[in-house]
Amino acid sequence: MKEYLLFLLPSTDPLIILWITITFFIAGIVKGFLGLGLPAAVMALLTLVMEPAGAISLIFLPLLFTNTAQFLRSSNRLAIARKYRYFSLALMMSILITSTFISSYPKSLLTISIGIAMIMFSIQSLFGLKIPVRDTYFWHVSFGIFSGILGGISAIWSPPVAMYLMARNYKKEEFIGITGFLFLSGCIPLGLGLYLANVLTFQSALSSICGLIFVLFGFRVGELMREHVPQERFKKVLLAAFFIMGLRLILINLV
Repeated sequence: MKEYLLFLLPSTDPLIILWITITFFIAGIVKGFLGLGLPAAVMALLTLVMEPAGAISLIFLPLLFTNTAQFLRSSNRLAIARKYRYFSLALMMSILITSTFISSYPKSLLTISIGIAMIMFSIQSLFGLKIPVRDTYFWHVSFGIFSGILGGISAIWSPPVAMYLMARNYKKEEFIGITGFLFLSGCIPLGLGLYLANVLTFQSALSSICGLIFVLFGFRVGELMREHVPQERFKKVLLAAFFIMGLRLILINLV
């Protein structure tokens, strides 16, 4: 029984196990409170104690589960899938290609990409940056490719997706439905690419179940906090922390 439990754990070091569970719990709180930011929070904290590729493998099941739930709870799912099919296809292809070769990338490239994604996420969320884009197939494919390249390397493809949708001024319900579809679309090729690169294994998939459990606990705490904590103040502090952590990841690999 003891050997079986050790097989399920991502590490034999109790301090690393503790850090991983705390990380996923915090990431769940972020997701429950803000509605996004799960991969950014996980990658920011896990890369402090483990290799980026290993951290990406542990985030797969939590990403797949939460994004599936988000999309299934949205309305007009078929209409969303039809309208954003080219965005989704471009995203899926570019994630699959980049994630398949993740084992051959230098560690610094992975870490810097994670830092860039975190900075993009924090700046876009803090200031609501909007860019002049149109609702055309050209823009869908362009942003799909850009999001997929970033996602295949860092497991964080939400910043470009959110930037595009915010520029289109979608209402909250539409925004949640579309992001759910595009986030879920990226999970499938990410898992396949990581599997082909021997990064996502049967053991790492089982180990990520632990992360999923603590994400769900944290998600509920985040929902409760949203009812009692001033959201804008908490959001600004959190995103500022993301910006600093992202900047740190970039600087330590450039110096």
